[in-house]
Amino acid sequence: MAENSTPRIVSLVDQRPRRLAAPAAAFAEATRARPTGHLQDSLQRPLHDLRISVTDRCNFRCSYCMPKEVFDKDYVYLPQPELLSFEEITRIARQFVAHGVEKIRLTGGEPLLRKNLDVLIAQLAALRTAQGKPLDLTLTTNGSLLARKAAALKAAGLQRVTVSLDGLDDAVFKRMNDVDFPVSDVLEGIAAAQAAGLGPVKVNMVVKRGTNDHEILPMARHFRGSGVVLRFIEFMDVGATNGWRMDDVLPSSAVVNRIHAAMPLVALEAAQAGETAQRWGYAGADGRYDPQLGEIGVISSVTQAFCGDCSRARLSTEGQLYLCLFASQGYDLRSLVRAGSDDGDLASAIAHIWRGRGDRYSALRAGQPPDNGLAAKRVEMSYIGG
Repeated sequence: MAENSTPRIVSLVDQRPRRLAAPAAAFAEATRARPTGHLQDSLQRPLHDLRISVTDRCNFRCSYCMPKEVFDKDYVYLPQPELLSFEEITRIARQFVAHGVEKIRLTGGEPLLRKNLDVLIAQLAALRTAQGKPLDLTLTTNGSLLARKAAALKAAGLQRVTVSLDGLDDAVFKRMNDVDFPVSDVLEGIAAAQAAGLGPVKVNMVVKRGTNDHEILPMARHFRGSGVVLRFIEFMDVGATNGWRMDDVLPSSAVVNRIHAAMPLVALEAAQAGETAQRWGYAGADGRYDPQLGEIGVISSVTQAFCGDCSRARLSTEGQLYLCLFASQGYDLRSLVRAGSDDGDLASAIAHIWRGRGDRYSALRAGQPPDNGLAAKRVEMSYIGG
């Protein structure tokens, strides 16, 4: 099915991080790396998760991701020919799966703005892990288009969705998304996702001190017992445009304490290795975790870095491979695909890049010198997803 779009084609030299070529050793027969279903980086972290950005566009202008003063009406987005096609995405994803990836998350920008996304989902859903199992195929969305598309996404093979929602108060939410979008429409999208079987639905709330932290308890009360897993994310210093300051960060420990004081919580074990969120379950009358009441999660990238077991790679809309959410450079896989490289070359390039990975920005953040504006700019979240 064709994707019809005719955006302006303008140079983006100043907008995107620099690109690196895959290591030359990837293409030499003596050092060619073949998939075995298990790939580790230089810190022995396995490759298990791939996040794929399918568009750099979004219909929200959240201050922590795509502030309107930067992403205004004159901002130049990637032209259509620069984007990976669905077939190119699937081909690259297949090589990642051969190396051990078991979970793929589609992100943006806002992924539901990409036309005919259900076609890509169906292609990815047909892939099988090294053990012959279906992938864990998920998507993160702002929920604005979810009510209309949830059923089609499920029919195409999507398993779960995560929805971004930063508060229940309309005034607060509209101020944060900066496009006057109402909470009610996002809640309608969440309900549609649950009805379509895209669960358990997760809701992500980015907490910014002094902006929406008073919404923590209303959000917790609203989703408690609903079957939705609410997760609170510390405001992170992703990219270079969101005006991040440490003073704006409310530690996850404070979030847990606030909720626990009103609705007792019980610490839960991680569901799987490399999980980003610390899980807390609501306690019943007996003081034990009550599954009927559900759980929350806290993602503490700033105050409790989880770099040590990070298993995530990120593929940008235009085919650049990033090894960290806070990276300042990516590896150009699109050029390999479009230059006619075979699958063996592509798989070997991925292996050599991952084996050289030593990224652990969050763990080293406190020891970094103050930003003087001269360091390489980190990639924007809207470009590679969260």
